[in-house]
Amino acid sequence: MSFNHFDASGNAIMVDVSEKVPTLRTAIAGAVLSLKPETVQAIVSGRVAKGDVLGVARIAGIAGAKKTPELIPLSHPLALHHVSIEFEVDEQQGTIAVLATVRAFERTGVEMEAMAAAMVAALTVYDMCKGSDKGIVISDVKLHYKEGGKSGVFKREA
Repeated sequence: MSFNHFDASGNAIMVDVSEKVPTLRTAIAGAVLSLKPETVQAIVSGRVAKGDVLGVARIAGIAGAKKTPELIPLSHPLALHHVSIEFEVDEQQGTIAVLATVRAFERTGVEMEAMAAAMVAALTVYDMCKGSDKGIVISDVKLHYKEGGKSGVFKREA
């Protein structure tokens, strides 16, 4: 297996994408938070002391996508055209699934931006609820879908 983030001498490099043709790139990534059911109920009913948890997490996730090149050293700064954060809440199970979708017309993929968006949104929920629920777990961080570019479509099987 070869990795393209290293030159012939083994030094880390940013991959040169200048010769690639821009195409529409889309990536969808997610994360799952496990909380006490009463914490999820407090989030849904707006009873968390720090405010609108999912609203703040949505904005944080969008900001996270935009800040990806500052967090991941070899990622390219991209002009993102769309970032959305959705939440699937299960009050009975005490889970919140975060789904981040990112699109850009670029020379390289937006998978890292989608992953960063999902994680920052999940971490924001954690931060806003950690005072009342110390056992929160963030798990199942993964790429669900990507399209565009030379490698084509990837869709994770359920």
